[in-house]
Amino acid sequence: GFEAYWAIPYGSKTAVEGKWVKGPGSHLFKAFQAKWPHMPFIAEDLGVITPKVEELRDRFHLPGMKVLQFAFLNDSSNSFLPHYHIPHSVVYTGTHDNDTCQGWYQQAGEREKEYFLEYSYSDGTEVHWDMIRLAISSVSRMAIYPLQDVLGLDSSARMNTPSVEKGNWTWRAPEKGIPKESLARLAHWVELFGR
Repeated sequence: GFEAYWAIPYGSKTAVEGKWVKGPGSHLFKAFQAKWPHMPFIAEDLGVITPKVEELRDRFHLPGMKVLQFAFLNDSSNSFLPHYHIPHSVVYTGTHDNDTCQGWYQQAGEREKEYFLEYSYSDGTEVHWDMIRLAISSVSRMAIYPLQDVLGLDSSARMNTPSVEKGNWTWRAPEKGIPKESLARLAHWVELFGR
């Protein structure tokens, strides 16, 4: 990471032998800011985030990430839920490292599914559209939803599975493109929610 990272000595058999090392921090971001005053970056502030990481993100006014697939794991205090989003953030249905929305829902636990269905007023028949609508209607300044979600595809269209060496980055968009009905639905929501 930019604030700190886990450094593992070359040749180590496991990561246990590593240690935390201070990253380039504000020095790097000051150089970026000199080149790009408006800092066209998104902070990947996922996982275990320390106060120092948050301070670095906020000092340089970088929008953080809100991933909806992480929102329904526990209760209403989960910061990924749309009612906690802030305008200076970017909301995703899922990232390149997540399953598709359909795949996520198929593999989610019962409590997670129930919470998602209740929160999104969904009957579970169009989970991908329910997630896209949550993203588009969020106050986050930008909403990103993978094409696989727009197409309603399952886990077979997943882009990347972290820590898996083979089979990643092989999915390709269909030549026929996006169905007109899907484009119309997206266009309606973009207009409805002022995107």
